[in-house]
Amino acid sequence: MKEANVGHVPQYSQVTRLTTTRWQQKLGLRTGRISLQLLVMALGLTFAMPFLWMLSTSLKTDPQVYQIPAVWIPIPAQWINYPNALTYVPFGTYFLNTLKYCLLTTVGAVLSTAICAYGFGKLQWRGRDTIFFLLLATMMIPFQVQMIPLYLIFKNLGWLNTYLPLVVPSFFGSAYFIFMLRQFFLSIPNELSDAARIDGAGDMQTLFYVILPLAKSALAVIALFQFMDAWNDYIGPSIYLRDPSQFPIAMGLEQMRAHSMSVNVPLLWPHLMAASAVTILPVVLLYFFTQRTFVEGISVTGIKG
Repeated sequence: MKEANVGHVPQYSQVTRLTTTRWQQKLGLRTGRISLQLLVMALGLTFAMPFLWMLSTSLKTDPQVYQIPAVWIPIPAQWINYPNALTYVPFGTYFLNTLKYCLLTTVGAVLSTAICAYGFGKLQWRGRDTIFFLLLATMMIPFQVQMIPLYLIFKNLGWLNTYLPLVVPSFFGSAYFIFMLRQFFLSIPNELSDAARIDGAGDMQTLFYVILPLAKSALAVIALFQFMDAWNDYIGPSIYLRDPSQFPIAMGLEQMRAHSMSVNVPLLWPHLMAASAVTILPVVLLYFFTQRTFVEGISVTGIKG
């Protein structure tokens, strides 16, 4: 009996060590996850601070903006700042102009990107890879280098003070969007395209009836990116537009400040923050309601050799 007990002790000790090791591993994993979650929350709060400060300032009186220590929750909240800001200039006109601009450029970007990406990803033709490389090389050219040549071109065409210089280029594709969608098209089996051709479908029919229905999430990402770029665009409209009745929201905010100086009625910071909050609200809501599609589209448009 003693010999049996002596032989049993190491076995029990080994089991104990294994149990302790597994418990330590689980504790380490749980600690790592909690630390990662705390880090993500801290980073999220850091990035949200300017947005929260904007909302807080939009509900303050002007003296509260400069108060130290800072007032984060103004009491009472000055909700009157919003109607005052939105009626200071024709904000509704700016909103409609921006919506028109965004929708037209989004349609152009999605349509042109789909056609170009299909040509680079699913069709075989001589010089395809070379031209695609040159297309990607254009991404290294900053817009500041293109501004003067583009301005002269559109001036000679008589397009200044219209939305044509802002809308028409979107119908010729974007190198970044074409690259993204091409990567997704490469993940679609070629057997589907071949089957469509056997059934007598042409290239455009194959694209619109076979490929694009499978690429809804990727197209949604491109549409969302283009819409946000157009909504926040300030440089383009400031170059080509001169008529205040055609200004988008981004220029409308600057017009608010300039108008207050011209009439000697200073525009208070709470009013400007209120107008800014209304300006970014549509983009925030759009991202909130399309978040699942956005994440899915980003994951499926990853790099594929």
